[in-house]
Amino acid sequence: MSQTRIAFIGGGNMARSLVAGLIADGHEPGALIVSDPLAEMRSRLAESYGVQTTDDNATAVAGADVVVLAIKPQVAPAVCRALAAHLPQPAPLVISVMAGVSEAAIAAWLGGEIPLVRSMPNTPMLVQSGAIGLHAGAGASPAQRNLAEEILRAGGLTRWVDSEADLDTVTAVSGSGPAYFFLFMEALEKAAVAEGLDAETARLLAIQTALGAARMAMASDESPGMLRQRVTSPGGTTERALGVLSDGGLEPLVARAVAAARYRAQELSQLLGADA
Repeated sequence: MSQTRIAFIGGGNMARSLVAGLIADGHEPGALIVSDPLAEMRSRLAESYGVQTTDDNATAVAGADVVVLAIKPQVAPAVCRALAAHLPQPAPLVISVMAGVSEAAIAAWLGGEIPLVRSMPNTPMLVQSGAIGLHAGAGASPAQRNLAEEILRAGGLTRWVDSEADLDTVTAVSGSGPAYFFLFMEALEKAAVAEGLDAETARLLAIQTALGAARMAMASDESPGMLRQRVTSPGGTTERALGVLSDGGLEPLVARAVAAARYRAQELSQLLGADA
């Protein structure tokens, strides 16, 4: 895959994180091109990674094997419609990293049936630690699915979902999820300060504890529930603290939060799809 010609439409955080991950995995920088209207963004990408850059989307996609749509959803209709006439034939694989933009809308804007994979990344992809949901449109071949997975894996863990609608749940769990964990770390930090720790010690302990717990969970074959039980001694401090969280309704509250985020993702998808 190192010579696969990949065109990025949009040079923001998600595109930059994929470029960095691909190059770290051995992809040839000269086979990557990023189109962005901002000269400063193009200059930074070229200097940091040695990739080609342009401010013209048509130039970017000429001869591309893969086109990655890494633009804001609000500008997607205009950008995709302008791009439609310039896509190579046969059509390249198109990968969307846009939240809330349906496969049907993207295909309509690009002029019809195209091999398309829609993904839902999250912000930890910026440090190659993302959790990325993938769904392939009917026009994507098995080889193109594998190619999309290879590309997105440069940003972190990838998982395929059975239906496009499942991406709304992915959005609610991992797309929005980093903010949930940041909120818990923030609350833990504040509680530590209230109990007498200095702010910097509280911050570092909260963050490192979250990191350590995540690494343990990822390295273990046991469920988070089983790991929780293993670190909870009967009658101990952890059991007392977990009892307070349980009595406060933590589990149903999380379920309500995820359901609310999923519902909002559906609303946004319908709004954006109305312009198709």
